[in-house]
Amino acid sequence: MTDTDWGPLAQDWLDRLAACSEPGRGVTRLPFTPEHRAALDILRKLMEDAGLSVHLDAAGTLIGRCNGPDGAPALLLGSHQDSVREGGRYDGIMGVVLPVLALMKLRQNGVALPFAIEVLAFADEEGVRFPTALMGPRALAGTFDMAALDMCDRDGISLRRAMQDFGLSPDGIAALKRDPSDCLGWIECHLEQGPVLEQAGQPLGIVSGICGIERHSVTLAGRAAHAGTVPMTLRRDALAGAAELVLAVEDTAHRSDGLLATVGHIQTRPNVVNAVPGDVALTVEIRAPHDDARATARRRIERAAQHIAARRGLELDMRRSYAQAATPCAQAMTGMLRKAVQHHGHDGLVLASGATHDTSAMADLCPVGMIFTACRGGVSHHPDEFVSAQDMGHAVTALATMLAQLDIGQLRQSQALTPPTPRA
Repeated sequence: MTDTDWGPLAQDWLDRLAACSEPGRGVTRLPFTPEHRAALDILRKLMEDAGLSVHLDAAGTLIGRCNGPDGAPALLLGSHQDSVREGGRYDGIMGVVLPVLALMKLRQNGVALPFAIEVLAFADEEGVRFPTALMGPRALAGTFDMAALDMCDRDGISLRRAMQDFGLSPDGIAALKRDPSDCLGWIECHLEQGPVLEQAGQPLGIVSGICGIERHSVTLAGRAAHAGTVPMTLRRDALAGAAELVLAVEDTAHRSDGLLATVGHIQTRPNVVNAVPGDVALTVEIRAPHDDARATARRRIERAAQHIAARRGLELDMRRSYAQAATPCAQAMTGMLRKAVQHHGHDGLVLASGATHDTSAMADLCPVGMIFTACRGGVSHHPDEFVSAQDMGHAVTALATMLAQLDIGQLRQSQALTPPTPRA
């Protein structure tokens, strides 16, 4: 096969996998379902065609392995097989197919690697069926909370029962924890889910890290009043205060490079046409590639909210409901990926990921790296999600080059300098 053949081949496998879906628009493939089983059958065939030995672990992760020399550590690659409801055919699953094709390419060229390779297809990253996620990578890192097995889906089926019905032994998850010394690192290939690469005219990008996230529940309480009888100067309009806060959140994000801040939900009472809004509840989400920048933004937003509430005579309650630390990618891994991308004539644009990925959990085990492909219009989690065959071919070629040129000593040094530390 020539370099131009790998992209169409990837597209063919992804078309077959997209058929493993619940009826309806786009792709709906939830963990531990018949659709999941059908996808695993196709992935198993793909992995076996690449010469990998394949097994399913206790967390439902399909693992294709190519052994290296005796005692050699393993480089781990992959992503997740599940989707959101009515999602696209690339998110997650593309990151399983492309590294397998990269290994196929190396095998075709007679390249023997001095380390083992494992390609992993995790069962559940999206957290759509059960109110938990990242089970597969957390099991490998030893950070999975076994209490999550008792969580239930909307039909009342527990995660434990769903896994047992799938033929798994969930009590064996604890034994899946890997020894970091046996792992060289982790690489995930994923569509960008944003427009940066497409606008830059670049097929591939290298991820510097995954943004930390925090979310806040905010309430502003004023006084509901008749819209036709209370003068403007006497009003305590909670919605007007909330509108001012929304603009303050946006302004904060504009002031810090790489920061993203969003008010995604607003609920007002009494929510009628002829009454001054008395109470507003809203959410504030802040994402940043560095935790200190996120903390600075939070303090700025808190001060703005306090000032707005005091000036307008409103009561303010702002509470953090969720927090996830940023995940920096290992510099050694990032450098090797960028070198491989640039080797094939691309810029090797470096950008942060605003979305969470399996990589965020794998960082508790070993050095991590990510490579992005451009996606049309930045659209993801939608039936129109699209990555061109040409760009997937570029990714296969870059991954194969990176694997062939990987410096084990440099990765080991990186791991020794920055050992993985479990993060909140």
